[in-house]
Amino acid sequence: MPDFQINPTAAALLGLLHEGPMTGGQLMAAAERRLGPYWSMTRSQVYRELPVLAEMGYVRLGKPGPRSSQPYAITASGKRAFGRWLTESPGRDALRNPVALRVAFGQQHSSDQLQTLYTTANQYHSEALAMAKEQAKEVKKNGDSYGAAALEFAVAYHKAALSWLKTVPSE
Repeated sequence: MPDFQINPTAAALLGLLHEGPMTGGQLMAAAERRLGPYWSMTRSQVYRELPVLAEMGYVRLGKPGPRSSQPYAITASGKRAFGRWLTESPGRDALRNPVALRVAFGQQHSSDQLQTLYTTANQYHSEALAMAKEQAKEVKKNGDSYGAAALEFAVAYHKAALSWLKTVPSE
């Protein structure tokens, strides 16, 4: 079967499957645990990509388990496709911050709306920062310096967001 180019979500799934066979739900949990602080994936993306990866020959389906759960395992061609993906240029960041978008239209907000927006954003980034720091510390303790480095990106991002929120106009 010929090798096809894969998108970042498919690549993330293939990367996670290097740990061993997983069902869609297990992949979703692993993605949230390992990648969640800096890369988002929805359940619908996971379940949309898995049949495509199987059709491409990059994963194979295992024996159905309880409640019709279907485990997937990476194939040799899936490992090659993932390896090629690692060597490709990552391209540009896709920056989409819903708070910054709303701030751009701040003149249309009331002062109360802005204050609620900022308070909610501060709370989210403070909690996410604490969680990312804890995850980075744990991953580093377990000897995964690459995983820790990726989590440090999330730490820096949330710190930057908190710093930026201190500068946004409130009226």
